[in-house]
Amino acid sequence: MPACRAHAVLVAASLAFVASAGAQDSLPRRLPPVVTVTRDVGRSPLDLPYAITSLRPDSLSPGLTHTLVEQTLALLPGVTVANRTNPSQDTRVSIRGFGARSQFGARSIRVLRDGMPLTLPDGQTPIDYLDLESVGRVEVIRGAAASLYGNAAGGVVDLRSVAAPPVPFALQARTWSGPDANPVRNASQQRFAALFGGTMSGTSYQGNIGRTHSDGYRTYAHQQLTNAFARTATTVGSTEIGLVGLGLDMPLAENPGALTAAQFNANPRQADALSVQKKARKTVHQVQIGLSARQPLARDGEVSAQVYGGTRTLFNPLTFAVVGVDRHQSGAAARLTLPLAIDGLENRVSVGADAQWLNDARKNWANCNAVPTANASCPSLPNEKGNLTLDQRELVSSLGPYLRDELEHGRWRLTAGVRADQVRFEVRDHFLADGRDDSGNRTLHAISPMFGLAARLSSFHSLYANVGSAFETPTTTELGNQADGTAGLNHDLKPQYSTTYETGAKGVAGRGVQYDVALFDTEVRDELIPFEVPGGNGRTYYRNAGRTRRRGAEVGLGADVGPLSLTGAYTLSNFRFRDFLNGTVQYAGNTIPGIPEHQVQASATWRLGRAYLLAEGIAKSRVFVNDANTLTQLSVPCPGAVGATPTCRLKDPTAFSVFNARVGGTAVFGRPWLSPVIGVQNLFNKHYVGSVAVNAAGATPAATKFYEPAAARTWFVGLSAATNPW
Repeated sequence: MPACRAHAVLVAASLAFVASAGAQDSLPRRLPPVVTVTRDVGRSPLDLPYAITSLRPDSLSPGLTHTLVEQTLALLPGVTVANRTNPSQDTRVSIRGFGARSQFGARSIRVLRDGMPLTLPDGQTPIDYLDLESVGRVEVIRGAAASLYGNAAGGVVDLRSVAAPPVPFALQARTWSGPDANPVRNASQQRFAALFGGTMSGTSYQGNIGRTHSDGYRTYAHQQLTNAFARTATTVGSTEIGLVGLGLDMPLAENPGALTAAQFNANPRQADALSVQKKARKTVHQVQIGLSARQPLARDGEVSAQVYGGTRTLFNPLTFAVVGVDRHQSGAAARLTLPLAIDGLENRVSVGADAQWLNDARKNWANCNAVPTANASCPSLPNEKGNLTLDQRELVSSLGPYLRDELEHGRWRLTAGVRADQVRFEVRDHFLADGRDDSGNRTLHAISPMFGLAARLSSFHSLYANVGSAFETPTTTELGNQADGTAGLNHDLKPQYSTTYETGAKGVAGRGVQYDVALFDTEVRDELIPFEVPGGNGRTYYRNAGRTRRRGAEVGLGADVGPLSLTGAYTLSNFRFRDFLNGTVQYAGNTIPGIPEHQVQASATWRLGRAYLLAEGIAKSRVFVNDANTLTQLSVPCPGAVGATPTCRLKDPTAFSVFNARVGGTAVFGRPWLSPVIGVQNLFNKHYVGSVAVNAAGATPAATKFYEPAAARTWFVGLSAATNPW
């Protein structure tokens, strides 16, 4: 019996046992809304004058595989996740549209893990090494308050670890497997993970290591990776000390590339021929470790500090070059928070600073894959790496001091803050044989103020309003890639600056209905826009749009109705160019590409004792693929047609609605427990585009590779076993 089928039989038998066991378990209650995000530890979101959402992914949506970012970040209003179904290209994560332009990693948002920044000083966050196995809580700041976190703060995502088991030692094993929705290749995906943890004498520890193998939904999309996470915390005197570490070893992640509309229509599983010929893929090894300390002070004060650092090596053959990066990055932060009484008013003043350093040794070689005969660029076939074309040291440093005051008077909560950022880029060119010197440096500055007011209408309801600004610099690669081939850093490419006006309401209504409503208007100057050029083999360049305007609404709802837990999120994103002259073409009034105007997410979980049944869905409106707002309608056979018949028109493939379902539970045998799950992604087997390559270049829109197909119906079975309830 194949391993996958045997796994399914075991899980089905376990589910049958769970359904008949322990029906006396009570429904878990929703926890009170208290946030733990780094600079607002222990604060009620009702006292914070900005949009912030806190969710427990595994409690809200049990049966997660812990491999998909879109699962962990689901049901968060204002957050859009686009899975590129490409293991070599990171999932796109955006908040209020910031980040939707990303080509590699997450851009425009700050990502933290247990308070340790994972975002680099140039504003980029590699997503591939996020470990989702031990994430217990996700907290997201949307809008103005994120500006106090520095460069690229269109929003903040803070991933918090689940609490360590309250026993000296506990062990858990997890496994899941299933076909990858490609029966032609009989491919599969599997993951095995081991978790451990415990608490002894005031010291807690936890860790996990997992191994994933996937043949991929699309052709040429194999992936192999091992990732690990560890965290320990203790108290020395009254000082809380924490140590956290992440690691990734990914020896293989193939890149199937994007497709044209006709290719997607004919076979969404196919890979781009050029990507296969040039063997586009990546190999990554990364480690990051952080140490933090927090000393509580009298009357709600504290002093905290942290240091962190890591390395990353990347080998990345692309269609236009072979790229190698050897990275060292580090950072430090300190913050002092003091409660003060001034003229009878209670103040909570915070002063701090963040510093980061990045040191990349980058080399490019000619990609000699599929080159039939030796030439000047590829003299030593069949070697994959041809002649060296780039050898440079890229140095980025940032420093950001900030000051914030929180004032409380009766039902009013006033927050005012300001941050000053300086980001310095330097390139040292070590390859001068090409007759050009790309050495140079640029220093970019910004002052980002924020002002907000919250009013507690009652113990369970509040209104708020705020105004604030943020900025985002280009990355070193974006500054160095110049479409006209000019040497050195691009001094015409500017940072983008944004100002946001926001108002909202949040609270808990009758019978435990949690709600979160936000309205915002963001004005952006010099927005960074990606584009490609004909003949560039997919290489991305950047330019500034004059002005853009983002107006939107976000609604989050949650309620428990007997054994049924309901959660929903709606996001309206009306994002337009106000002034964008590209050559002689004016795009004012066009929609900013890459972002759906409407997004709806919903989840319903029915619990009966220790068993559960979950249904969830997501719907997105169409996404424009370029600044010109080009649309491509696909031709498909008319319903019920037989033989050579006319074709019917299909709506834009970037608009879709997809539903998932899972059934599972937990069986307890004293202390040990067993938790099986069976799940189906894309239940109704919709064929749609999960992500687009914004402003890709081609001879015509129809011949341009805009589309990154999403997976068809995929099912999986999972089984977890532990020595103690966890």
